[in-house]
Amino acid sequence: MTGLAQTLAFGVLVGGVYALAASAMNLIFGVMRIVNLAQGAMLMLGAYLAYSLWRATGLDPLLLTLVTAPALLAVGWVTYYLFVERARTTDPPTALVTTFGLALITTGVIALIWGNEWRLAGPGYAGRSFTVAGLHLPQAQVYACLVAAVVLGGLWLVLNRTWLGRSVRAVAAGPEGARLVGIDVRRVWAASYALGVAAAGAGGALLSVLYPFTPSSGYHWIGLMLSIVVLGGMGSMAGSVLGAVLVAVGEALTSAYLSPGWATAVPYLVIVIVLLARPQGLLGARLREDMSRA
Repeated sequence: MTGLAQTLAFGVLVGGVYALAASAMNLIFGVMRIVNLAQGAMLMLGAYLAYSLWRATGLDPLLLTLVTAPALLAVGWVTYYLFVERARTTDPPTALVTTFGLALITTGVIALIWGNEWRLAGPGYAGRSFTVAGLHLPQAQVYACLVAAVVLGGLWLVLNRTWLGRSVRAVAAGPEGARLVGIDVRRVWAASYALGVAAAGAGGALLSVLYPFTPSSGYHWIGLMLSIVVLGGMGSMAGSVLGAVLVAVGEALTSAYLSPGWATAVPYLVIVIVLLARPQGLLGARLREDMSRA
């Protein structure tokens, strides 16, 4: 029983970090209705920035979210106006291909700057753990989960307690209606995209402590984030949190009781099963085009 509780606790801690990464992607989809395939590459850019700053300054990589998030906010703002805006006004498939191209470009730039070697930030508490009620909780996962919760809380406050957040929710509900009440929809789309990329920058700093990474690791993370978003419901931030915890716990149980090799298949099995059984996800609402076919 203790082994099961240990596995579940580890899954929940990792799920908190997954939730931050997936919520960032889901924010962009919820407002703009595009799947940002560059999000995994942005996670890796945040991870490499945190790693480099940790090596240069010795500062805690988790604390460096205060640097990587604003830096990626600027990257998101620039890449939106340079690449994404023109594509999304054409048609959804063009926007999808554009974000995939942006992922390839970002991955290539990362490889040119940092190389293709495996990297991992190793602060002093890496490898240590807390013991609570007989459970061993890795300190890195505990701290990363707490930072992820703080960032998610800040994102929630922005979306629910600020003028920008009200504008974002209005545009998500209907761009034409938002325009009628005087909202600059173009700027809201840009801000939403930049916020999603900034959250990925924070998530990348957390991942730099938890998992070894290379520039191409972004492709693994984009698959994982898509599975979480599909499970929780596309456009639902609460669904992202629920889906992240369920996927992380599923991975932990699979690693503990079957084989670590099978854990990498869990996200893709989730995508197939959810799309067959409940296409809108656990907490997602059915889109109008879905209902027209029902």
